[in-house]
Amino acid sequence: MTSPPVSTHPPVAATGRRIAALALPALVVLAAEPLYVLVDTAVVGHLGRVPLAALAIGGQVMTLAAWLGTVVAYGTTGRAARRFGAGDRGAAVTEGVQSSWLALTVGLLIALTLQVVAGPLTRTLAGPGSEVADAAAQWLRIAALGAPGLLLAAAGNGWLRGVQDTRRPLLFVLGPNLLSALLCPLLVYPAGLGLVGSAVANAIAQTISGLLFVGALISERVPLRPLPGLIVAQLVLSRDLLIRGVAFQASFLSATAVAARFGAAAVGAHQIALQLWFFTALALDALAIAAQSLVGAALGAGDDTWARALARRTALLGGLCGIGFALLIAAGAGVVPGWFSSDAEVRDQALVAWPWFVAMQPLAGVVFALDGVLIGAGDVRYLRNLTIVAALGGFLPAIWLAHAFDLGLGGIWAGLTLFVVVRLVALLLRLRSGRWAVVGAVR
Repeated sequence: MTSPPVSTHPPVAATGRRIAALALPALVVLAAEPLYVLVDTAVVGHLGRVPLAALAIGGQVMTLAAWLGTVVAYGTTGRAARRFGAGDRGAAVTEGVQSSWLALTVGLLIALTLQVVAGPLTRTLAGPGSEVADAAAQWLRIAALGAPGLLLAAAGNGWLRGVQDTRRPLLFVLGPNLLSALLCPLLVYPAGLGLVGSAVANAIAQTISGLLFVGALISERVPLRPLPGLIVAQLVLSRDLLIRGVAFQASFLSATAVAARFGAAAVGAHQIALQLWFFTALALDALAIAAQSLVGAALGAGDDTWARALARRTALLGGLCGIGFALLIAAGAGVVPGWFSSDAEVRDQALVAWPWFVAMQPLAGVVFALDGVLIGAGDVRYLRNLTIVAALGGFLPAIWLAHAFDLGLGGIWAGLTLFVVVRLVALLLRLRSGRWAVVGAVR
């Protein structure tokens, strides 16, 4: 028997506790995957600069699958949260069933497609005749086998967040990632698999996690058959999030491609800084997850006043958390790059990106928090348009100018900072307008 929904009309004074109750477990879930990637980067980094650069190329391609999973999760959270806020848990879980069918289909397509295109894709990113490209393609073909599990886990996270269940996602993500963090060094070194061992560990963790989320759906005892009409409705909502995700991926893939043109040391350093940035971004995104669930539930219950209060509180908390990360990252400048590579040139290159990495943290904290508010509200068309403008008008021109004028990693990371600044200004304007706060079970 499923539990009844919680009240969706708490006093505004309690919103801080409610945000923390969802954000802290979400923080662990969000941090688990990038933390494992950091472990993976550290393990592979000591194989040499070519395996590290190969992981940078292959890992950036697999990040596309993770972003597709984020699209599925975020679209599901908003829809499930609104139905949960309206008092219909069964309908909220049904959103999870349909998003899981969608996730499985997309995951299988990714796994099959990358078996065919891994070679040409990595050669495009790393340059023709590159030793890095061949190693990256080998890694990518194996790691892609975990794509169905990766996307199923994302869909599961989405509907469970929508019904404000934070315990099961914590177990279903953290456990497999801890197992994989233990397997990775064992497969890479004692087992002698090298870079391939990293890919095998990735695929195992993602598959186990996906199966655990499928088990959670079965335990809810709702019909599991696909409902084409509901899947189409989810696709319509996800379309804007998908376009937004494509803009992100085009930007980050371009950044990696430009870094590769600066040499193996530069792209290896870019991998270290970028994975650390993804780690802090997803950790800060814990507030966005809480905002998605709570804002969606509030608007589903017809309470736009609470939704607006949550938005302001979440933005403030995001900025404060970003300041905390900035201080930690600045303090670790002389130590952290050495955790991931013993190559002095790679470490020196990482320090070029470091000041930009530090400076953008407080800004990014507010941006990620407000992203969550608007996704929870279903205001994804505005987010789509904003991301396209920021990518085409800021990030992409900046990184290709860095290539044209040989500005190195500093130019690439200046472009990333510009990307964050443009989004921050536009999100604050949207928050002030109040046009995002539309009430009802479905927007």
